[in-house]
Amino acid sequence: MQTIDNFNFAGKKAIVRVDFNVPTKEGKVTDDTRIKGALPTLKKILADGGAVIMMSHMGKPKGKVDMKKSLSQIVSAVSAALGVDVKFAADCANADKEAAALKMGEALLLENLRFYAEEEGKPVDIEKEDPAYEEAKKAMKSKQKDFAKKLASYADCYVMDAFGTAHRKHASTAVIADYFDANNKMLGYLMEKEVKAVDAVLSDIKRPFTAIMGGSKVSTKIGIIENLLGKVDNLILCGGMTYTFAKAMGGKVGNSICEEDKLDVALDVMKKAKENGVNLVLGTDSVIAKDAVDWDTMSFKAGGQTKVAAATDIPEGWEGLDAGPESQKAFAAAIKGAKTILWNGPAGVFEIEEFTAGSRAIGAAIAEATKNGAFSLIGGGDSVACVNKFGLADQVSYISTGGGALLEAIEGKVLPGIAAIKGE
Repeated sequence: MQTIDNFNFAGKKAIVRVDFNVPTKEGKVTDDTRIKGALPTLKKILADGGAVIMMSHMGKPKGKVDMKKSLSQIVSAVSAALGVDVKFAADCANADKEAAALKMGEALLLENLRFYAEEEGKPVDIEKEDPAYEEAKKAMKSKQKDFAKKLASYADCYVMDAFGTAHRKHASTAVIADYFDANNKMLGYLMEKEVKAVDAVLSDIKRPFTAIMGGSKVSTKIGIIENLLGKVDNLILCGGMTYTFAKAMGGKVGNSICEEDKLDVALDVMKKAKENGVNLVLGTDSVIAKDAVDWDTMSFKAGGQTKVAAATDIPEGWEGLDAGPESQKAFAAAIKGAKTILWNGPAGVFEIEEFTAGSRAIGAAIAEATKNGAFSLIGGGDSVACVNKFGLADQVSYISTGGGALLEAIEGKVLPGIAAIKGE
């Protein structure tokens, strides 16, 4: 397999799949971690005397043009980070002129790949239950190949450096690799680091091993939760998942997020944890709020009310938005003695200051454990945003740019973005 270190980009145009799905507010990048993560690969190409064409997605426009998700708004941030005046192609599927005009030492960013349904290769505007769906899916797969071929035509070589999307068989992450021979496609530096970090967690586990899984839904994390139950010593489940577990135990959760159809799944997780001897740590108290959040602006409303309540006894009209003080202590206790730590997902609505304490407590405990010799792996956009917000990025072992990809890798699944480069 070709490696980026052994490849000379002099005189070549390289198309690089980066993950620039970065958070923005009013057209400004609010967390540039993923942009910085791509810099070693991009700078290597330019330093060799090559030209770089960057391609990425932003958000989920579902095959439709949505200027709120346009990559045009991050051009200045990418230019500043890379130290090169980055050019922009307003249509990723019709960028022949921009690519042809690109000179060595220059950089070009293509518009959001997901403005085209062909990128994901899934039919739009048709439901899976529709009898015509399978035929539409087959037709879309053919279009996906054409889309990938078009992207490949812009460059001489391909670099896959978007770990955050490596678990998807999209046009730009896997299919495009078919249009380059083995000597002209490779993983970027970020991908190489990510693979090594996952190996450090799974292949060389130092115990105790504590995993923290946050986020809103049990359904999106159930696969990794079940897999971790066979690997970890402590499993902390927090965030919105707290209330599905609380309801499953017969509690009252008020207006808190709760997956009513996953109560049996929650009970099964508790049962399996006990059978496997895993210390399952669930939040026992919560910071709850009533009419306190403006969800459009992600801000605290004037006059909003908050208080602490048992996670299983939340009144109607109130909702749990962060882990309470007792939960924070329990989380910290399970983290501080660990030698291997994995964190994916916040403990609350950390974007709003009133609900940051739970995530902050987790981050601080991880930093302390890392200082004492633990290997800590932080993954997923929200968890990464947390450690950056709390100023802890330099106090953990490794920050992964991938969320779903990291979880699938830890589950032991083959990632299409890696398999395509290896020719598997």
